Amino acid sequence: MTAAPRVGEVPRSQRRRRYLLRAVLLLLILWFAGLIWFGQQVPNDITDSASETDAIVVLTGGTLRVERGLALLAQGKAKKLFISGVYHSTVVAALLHLSRQSPENVDRIALGREADNTEGNAVETARWMRQEGFHSLRLVTGSYHMPRSLLEFSRAMPEMRIIANPVFPENVKQERWWAWPGTAMLILAEYTKYLLALARPLVHRDADAGA
Repeated sequence: MTAAPRVGEVPRSQRRRRYLLRAVLLLLILWFAGLIWFGQQVPNDITDSASETDAIVVLTGGTLRVERGLALLAQGKAKKLFISGVYHSTVVAALLHLSRQSPENVDRIALGREADNTEGNAVETARWMRQEGFHSLRLVTGSYHMPRSLLEFSRAMPEMRIIANPVFPENVKQERWWAWPGTAMLILAEYTKYLLALARPLVHRDADAGA
């Protein structure tokens, strides 16, 4: 038989609910603080537009990316251009045609056809970079996608020098992004994916330990 609580003593079930509410509140505060931090990590400009690298790497999936990569190659910013995550039907000539670039650059462009997410982009790019004997790259992707891309690429090739070269789609309103519903949803989605990417090694380590 359970003893009745003493006068003035809070029942155990009520204490547990309080602890749970405090824990949930703390998690919400941490999540919101992380979201603010993440929003500040989305680049507003290109901090290094002058340095040359061994390669330019473009991640498909957004506007302006391939065009910017081809323009950087034409400017002599790197020896080769690697486009990761292209559709199997995509060919270099078509990309050049769409971007009105000279076909003389075809031999300097390589396509990665295996990746279907950012982690895959990093893995196939790391493999190509090592095969080429390269040590530095200029990474071209959407500004909102850059924090997660840098996380994945730094993990896949920690020995490489990576220069961020974001592009800025017109439909992504970075200034006061929380005031624009479409941009806010995009940033929230990217933040969630960033957290999942950040936690993935811990999950895999726990799974390996339990195997």
